[in-house]
Amino acid sequence: MNTEGAIIVQSDLTVLLDERCPSAHAVREQLHRFAEARKRAGSIHTYRITPMTLWHALDEGWTVELAIETLKANSKFGVPLQAEGMIRLWGRRYGKLRLYAEDGALLLNGDAAALEALKHLPRIMAWVEAVRSPELWQLAPDSRGLLKQELARQGYPVMDYAGYHTGESLPVRLREQTLKGVSFALRDYQEGAVGSFIQDGAARGGSGVVVLPCGTGKTVVGIAALARLGAATLILTSSRTSAEQWKDELLDKTTLAADSVGLYNGQTKEVKPVTIATYQLLTRRKSKEGEFLHIGLFNERDWGLIIYDEVHLLPAPVFRMTASIQATRRLGLTATLVREDGCAEDVYSLIGPKQYDMQWKEAEKGEYIAAVSCAEIRVPLDASQHPRYAAAAPRSRLRIAAENPGKLPVVRELLEQYRDKQTLVIGQYLGQLREVAGELGAPLLTGETPHEERLQLYDQFRSGSIPVLVVSKVANLAIDLPDASVAIQLSGSFGSRQEEAQRVGRLLRPKQGENRAWFYTLVTDGTKETEFALKRQLFMLEQGYEYMQLSAADARASRVQSEAANG
Repeated sequence: MNTEGAIIVQSDLTVLLDERCPSAHAVREQLHRFAEARKRAGSIHTYRITPMTLWHALDEGWTVELAIETLKANSKFGVPLQAEGMIRLWGRRYGKLRLYAEDGALLLNGDAAALEALKHLPRIMAWVEAVRSPELWQLAPDSRGLLKQELARQGYPVMDYAGYHTGESLPVRLREQTLKGVSFALRDYQEGAVGSFIQDGAARGGSGVVVLPCGTGKTVVGIAALARLGAATLILTSSRTSAEQWKDELLDKTTLAADSVGLYNGQTKEVKPVTIATYQLLTRRKSKEGEFLHIGLFNERDWGLIIYDEVHLLPAPVFRMTASIQATRRLGLTATLVREDGCAEDVYSLIGPKQYDMQWKEAEKGEYIAAVSCAEIRVPLDASQHPRYAAAAPRSRLRIAAENPGKLPVVRELLEQYRDKQTLVIGQYLGQLREVAGELGAPLLTGETPHEERLQLYDQFRSGSIPVLVVSKVANLAIDLPDASVAIQLSGSFGSRQEEAQRVGRLLRPKQGENRAWFYTLVTDGTKETEFALKRQLFMLEQGYEYMQLSAADARASRVQSEAANG
């Protein structure tokens, strides 16, 4: 027994980390490289090692031996043989299957044992046109994406060396000075991300995901990759606002002319050498069983590159279309690869492996993003609501807790404390948001807000003429609000780690002067909301952030102390 061990490794590859141990922080830094955080209960963090988490680690240069050594060195009771055996099995499978093209044929090469093990899978064998040898199979030409997707689900990663076509040429270069008159050059990590993606044109480069914190310039990485490849590009993003921001950035930072960049949305459907569309439009159809009306955009031009912005949001129909265009280079951009739907394997197999990953705290140390302080404020449920809460179904209980009227006074306290800061009040439920906006006399932005009005509200917030903006989940993603220094979260989408990270991300863009920001999440004490809050915070905790836990009374006392200190 290792009395100083910070973890307990179970035979099913669940790993329990006790944060009370002196070595817990250092162990967590290593553990999150090859395991995924699943939940937190008190001081115990629960992780799970899966084929996907191990493959990402191996993609980044880790080894199976290093992962096992890390577990053994820090485990209180050693590593069960079954757990070690599974890690070694998944490690042996990594790199054993390779796709490549030869004389127009798509070939799968692997050691004989690996291919023999696949013969009992009818779905795989349906794509095999010929068995050339025990180590070499010839596949149906259109099976490249579907094969990788299915093999990933079966626990077999495929190294894809089949290469990419060049696509339609696009003369473009990055500017040294933007149209706004600002000197422009890639930061070192942006240059590194582009290089890791392209890999000097090597067969293994050209597909994959770049993970960068919000506010560090993921869009710039996409633009630089486009310029480096010099090919017609389709950009898919999460919203119309984001699409317009992409266009503005492209025109500001590259030599592309305005008539070379098209927006493909509900109002204009321009297919230009660089075309920007939204996931929502691509997945639109007239009925649940009908065909997707705009999915043909994937074939409108000879694209040399497809950029998937916020790739963690990629919907299933776009996955299906991506499976058929594996000869086109594909770049995914995201602040977090966390997916709540279990489709991480599809991102890995169809978009590509993680090519570059920058930790949030690393970006903070470089002052590329603001330093964010996170706090959870526990708010009591009013006694009058207790009978209603006790009698409600589980889902209704969560909503009652989320819409707790006792949160409004705390919001007022925080707004008073940060009255000189630009503040976002964020929530899930429209009724709650309308009430809060009315009480505060602040404008409300939701999915129902017309696009032009949204842009006007964003501009007013940026200029400071609106100090407080109440927003729904429509503001989770891809909104450039660099002056937001405080966010107050009233409610969220159950236990979504992804959403929590994106909401904190609204604060990360560097600030003039004091480069700091504050994120507060209001949680109703003694209810189901506290359980979901713990899960929501997991991604941020793994990035090295801590949530200070306060009571509503603490928040009030904090304001009083702040006022006293300021005279």
